[in-house]
Amino acid sequence: MSQRSFEILDVTLRDGSHAMRHAFTEQQVIDTAKGLDQAGVNYFEVSHGDGLGGSSLQYGLSKVDELKLIEAAASVCKTSKVSVLLIPGIGIKEDLQDAVKAGAKMVRVATHVTEADVAAQHIALGRELGLKTVGFLMMAHMADVGKIVEQAKLFESYGAEVIYVTDSAGYMLPHEVKERITALKQSVSCEIGFHGHNNLSMAMANTVAAVGAGANYIDGSLRALGAGSGNTQTEVMVAVLERLGYQTGIDLYSIMDVANDVVAPFMQRPQEITGSSLIMGYSGVYSSFLLHTQTAAKKFGVDERDILVELGRMKAVGGQEDLIYDVAQSFAVKKAL
Repeated sequence: MSQRSFEILDVTLRDGSHAMRHAFTEQQVIDTAKGLDQAGVNYFEVSHGDGLGGSSLQYGLSKVDELKLIEAAASVCKTSKVSVLLIPGIGIKEDLQDAVKAGAKMVRVATHVTEADVAAQHIALGRELGLKTVGFLMMAHMADVGKIVEQAKLFESYGAEVIYVTDSAGYMLPHEVKERITALKQSVSCEIGFHGHNNLSMAMANTVAAVGAGANYIDGSLRALGAGSGNTQTEVMVAVLERLGYQTGIDLYSIMDVANDVVAPFMQRPQEITGSSLIMGYSGVYSSFLLHTQTAAKKFGVDERDILVELGRMKAVGGQEDLIYDVAQSFAVKKAL
């Protein structure tokens, strides 16, 4: 199977890092990469959940250096290409250069949906290094369509080849995804992508809406392994989109096998829509905040749902993980009064 209606990019080995508490082993990465390659997935992402350079006390320390994981994944691929995520302010120029030496062929430069202007040098570096270079607009629900088009045009002017609408909170509904993808298709010449989370159980419906609106790239993760309630489930997405008449270029049995025989055994918990991840989607909170919020709630003896609702009210964004503990502490003080 080679003809494709779009590219499915698998994020198990990057977004899944959040759910795995950044504890992937080289063997887990090798086995997953082999399976994705054999199934016909052309691109998959490997890095710390918060991107290159993310291993830190603030974001969570990696068990294994991400460069070793990138190198391990690239070493077993016959046709698949390794992508990496880079968030300006977390990852730096040298991180991307080192990732290329380790075997990366794509970089997705991720910014908050209103802050594409911080990524100009990172996009330029990606192109200079010969990478497929992507602009990744996170928390896309926090900006109206006009603002998203404005930010996408900035990414395009810097040299991005693909621009993503990223539903980092799992907040959006299909009509909102369709509206944003359609607007970008009409406004920029780049290819367009969509990355969804499943906190409201809408990831698959949103992905179908994105494809229907003309998305060229769509993201998924095996067994939905990812931040919050996870991402659009790759193997299910292949089945659904094939049923809808699209050509994914991915072998269904093979992608099911790597999901069920390789990924499922090392998952730390099922990717269920729990009370907390549901509140994340309802309140529009960054999906990677989930484990930090659970830790803070336990430390201060407060309800994690209250923390998430307050973070949503405050419109907290990625990079503000310290705020989670401030909010938890404030609730603990009020509780003690």
